[in-house]
Amino acid sequence: MAASIKLEIVTPERVVVDESVRTVVAPGLLGEFGVLPGHTSFLTALKLGALRYENSSGKTCYVFIREGFAEVLPDKVTILAEAAERRKDIDLARAEAAYQRAKERMERKSREAEVDFARARAALSRSIQRIRLASGEERH
Repeated sequence: MAASIKLEIVTPERVVVDESVRTVVAPGLLGEFGVLPGHTSFLTALKLGALRYENSSGKTCYVFIREGFAEVLPDKVTILAEAAERRKDIDLARAEAAYQRAKERMERKSREAEVDFARARAALSRSIQRIRLASGEERH
């Protein structure tokens, strides 16, 4: 069994991660899953959340994932995500502002019929995940 596995995290705009890693833990639609080198192949949907991986030097790294798919092979994990940001790239002030806007839109729902409650709730969930990740409050 190899000591590392290739991890690629790709969005429609760019490649976010492309490196050899020791482990990957991702937010699967049916629950969090972990991958080690030599893992059995599978394909699964991803939900909003934090993906973490241990890089080749043993450091744990985090990436915010906004829905997508994961293809796991014995020597490679490919993440195709709607959006993804490394923890260090998350703008905490922007995430907190998005949280406030979404919260206000949800509160106005009872007063204004044109507000899309589901969309506001999704924006709120995204901002909460990004804030937790950027401020070091991720959950394992």
